[in-house]
Amino acid sequence: MRADIIRRIIRAYDDPIVRAYCWVRFWILRQRFLDEIGQYLPESGAVLDIGCGFGLFSLYYAATAPARFVRGVDLNPRRIAMARRAAARLAIDNVAYEEGDARTFKGDGEVAAAYMLDIVHHIAPDTVPPLLRRLHTGLTSGGVLIVKDVDTRPAPKRWFTWTLDKLMAPATPVRYWSGDELGATLRAAGFEVRRHAMLDFLPYPHVIYIATRRP
Repeated sequence: MRADIIRRIIRAYDDPIVRAYCWVRFWILRQRFLDEIGQYLPESGAVLDIGCGFGLFSLYYAATAPARFVRGVDLNPRRIAMARRAAARLAIDNVAYEEGDARTFKGDGEVAAAYMLDIVHHIAPDTVPPLLRRLHTGLTSGGVLIVKDVDTRPAPKRWFTWTLDKLMAPATPVRYWSGDELGATLRAAGFEVRRHAMLDFLPYPHVIYIATRRP
């Protein structure tokens, strides 16, 4: 059933280049990984998708939990417009998209959970700590921020990931964080943090951080 949801989401986009991009993203973060991440998201309540892009993952998490309301935020107006069209075609009404910068997000205590999937290594390092502090403020007490990103070790996996990042988005800057560095930054923002590797047959150094706002 969930594999069918992924296929339906991909078919909701007309642009063949975007559709190919969707296939690649769902190949990298396929159902097993999406469900591994999704286990930490509440079945109901407000969830924030930071850097939602074309809306692939927000559509997946909205479709798999109808009582969950997913709010996607992205700086790119074209991607937001395409995400809205895809949601309308799929008749998924528990998702909404807005153009904006998560660093200006003002939702004190309103969001039960938030997630960033492969976002941190694409944004300027000096903007990460204030972004995490802002998200900490926006979460309910005990709310969770899920960060999936790329570790710096082992080096061969890091270089493999860097090569694919550059092939998919040549102009986008890339700066990977070590597990210790990003974990410490999350703790400095006020979170309790657990992390573990997400093992894959592909040579990606996937890491998931489960960051909880202290009650």
